[in-house]
Amino acid sequence: MSGAALRFIRCRRLSTAGPPGVRTVLQWKHLRRVAKVTGAVVSGGCLFITYEVVALNKAVTIDTSAVLQEKYKSYIYLKAAPSDEKENLTAGLTHKARRELHKAARRFMEVSSRFLLQSLDAAKLMTQVVKPQEHFSHVDADPHEVALWVLLKRTMSADKAIRLQAVQELAEHHHWHDYQYQTAAQVIDQRTAVGLARIPQVDLRFFLRSPALPALGDCLSAEDGLRQLLASLPQSEVDKCVQYFTSLALRESTQSLAAQRGGLWCFGGNGLPYAQSLTSVPSEKVESFCLQALVQHSKVHSHCDHIVANGGLQLLQRVYQLRRDSLKIQRNIVRIIGNLALHESVHQAISQSGWISALAEMTQSPHVMQASHAARALANLDRETVKEKYQDGVYILHPQTRSNQPIKADILFIHGILGAAFKTWRQKDRDVSENEKEEESREDYTECWPKSWLAADCPNLRVLSVEYDSHLSDWMAKCPAENQRKSLAYRSRELLKKLKLAGVGERPVVWVAHSMGGLLVKKMLLDASEDPEMHGLLNNTKGIMFYSVPHRGTFMAEYSVSVRYLLFPSVEVRELCKDSPALRDLNENFLNIAKEREFKVLSFAETLPTNIGPMIKILVVPTQSANLGIGELIEVDVDHLNICKPEKKDSFLYKRSLQFILEALQSYISH
Repeated sequence: MSGAALRFIRCRRLSTAGPPGVRTVLQWKHLRRVAKVTGAVVSGGCLFITYEVVALNKAVTIDTSAVLQEKYKSYIYLKAAPSDEKENLTAGLTHKARRELHKAARRFMEVSSRFLLQSLDAAKLMTQVVKPQEHFSHVDADPHEVALWVLLKRTMSADKAIRLQAVQELAEHHHWHDYQYQTAAQVIDQRTAVGLARIPQVDLRFFLRSPALPALGDCLSAEDGLRQLLASLPQSEVDKCVQYFTSLALRESTQSLAAQRGGLWCFGGNGLPYAQSLTSVPSEKVESFCLQALVQHSKVHSHCDHIVANGGLQLLQRVYQLRRDSLKIQRNIVRIIGNLALHESVHQAISQSGWISALAEMTQSPHVMQASHAARALANLDRETVKEKYQDGVYILHPQTRSNQPIKADILFIHGILGAAFKTWRQKDRDVSENEKEEESREDYTECWPKSWLAADCPNLRVLSVEYDSHLSDWMAKCPAENQRKSLAYRSRELLKKLKLAGVGERPVVWVAHSMGGLLVKKMLLDASEDPEMHGLLNNTKGIMFYSVPHRGTFMAEYSVSVRYLLFPSVEVRELCKDSPALRDLNENFLNIAKEREFKVLSFAETLPTNIGPMIKILVVPTQSANLGIGELIEVDVDHLNICKPEKKDSFLYKRSLQFILEALQSYISH
């Protein structure tokens, strides 16, 4: 084009330099030729430039954020496997070649824009392809890599819906490369990490490994570290049980055990078994005592900050790594983390200590108790989608992860004496002799049928299980001071506070109770009727299912009282004496409320005696005591322990229980 212009100027000069005759010939003859050549060059050049601009516009988008992307990459260290050296070398050469080509294309477009006197606004060009809030460039990156950065950017959006969707898409894409997982792990914030940890079967490569733990002092073990942590905690705002567990843990050391043996004899403590041995206490046992004491301290709000400030999170991480073979120790540690997570002020410290990755791994455990403890801790950390708080003893059986399924009602499981939040609701143990049948039985066996069966049949229900300590005898009590607070009245007040924080009462509720748990449910509903703040729980109660609940007492309590010098019957057992005035008043008052509010009630009664010991076999709750007086009563040929443990999913016990729940909530979950 420049050559054509020079030729045109030269022709004009020639046309003005000669005589008039020559000037006329040169003006038309040469101008026609110049016009043809210049027109062809200009047209061809314009078509070429237009084609190149359109092609490059489709292939690349120019954005200054490419510099920022390169900055991010500069401190991301990739780890290549030795076997892939050739592949990595080829990829590196390809990457460099593409980068040089992109630079050349950028320079060409800049020159072209100056030549055509038209400024190409890179930002405008970029916004035609990418949304304004996603300032990422396709330059020097393939679409697969850009998609990761776009999702990471969205996880930090000010719009909550965009954040939640980005976290979901980030976890659902399983085609990321290993280096991309490492990149994401370093970029995501605490909120995103917690969200990813609560996605079902999330890839654990999204989470950073636990940071390097500070070295302990010379000759200082994890056991000594736990003891020092306990000694540093204040003794203010703690009840007698916290003081008891703390003192017990501090004195149960390997160094002072021999001197302390004489003082460990007590009817209510855990020191009794050690008086029978002349050997030292294993470190694992001492750690269990310390962790049990820390569980009690972690329930006190003011002590949580002390635990964090004194390096408790790092110390617990060390014990967690050392005791991977001890499920009980790991549960107690995660139980402490779950209690600490109730306070948002320590969320950042929990994240920085590497606990999110540990909790994410634990939620994928095949053991129901492990997964449920981790799910509770993560739910308390997840303030993005969970408004409820789950205090110690309240466990989520379903949903344990983030879900798009709306929750329409709550099912609460309350165990009885000697029960627990998980073992009470396991499937009935099978008697199998052949190896093949045993293996088949293990595959189908569930440790918690509400989590495995009920959650599958009713996915839009929240299933909670409540745990509290209960004992037949004070000999078995974990804390002597606990005997003073085991009455139904105390436990009712305690559980109502926990359930309120968990949001129970905001939706329709169905209660499922076994043995003494049914009495506790009746007491809680009576207390809720007298508390204006708890009227929501009473109004939303739609049904109650009782498994062998002694509404009129049990012969076992009378038996225990008659041999009190042997069994030292506990407070809760003494309250269960047949036809006691307290039980009679509780039953009459509850019946008035149940009839007034038209609660749906289903009761199961046992017909087989239960083995209490090698020489004791009694019918714990007779049919007449299991009959509330309203609702349906069904007798089942099982003993007291198995009345709440269905033999299999298609057994009558489970099918009838499921039918009752669906009927009680029919108008709420059908639409």
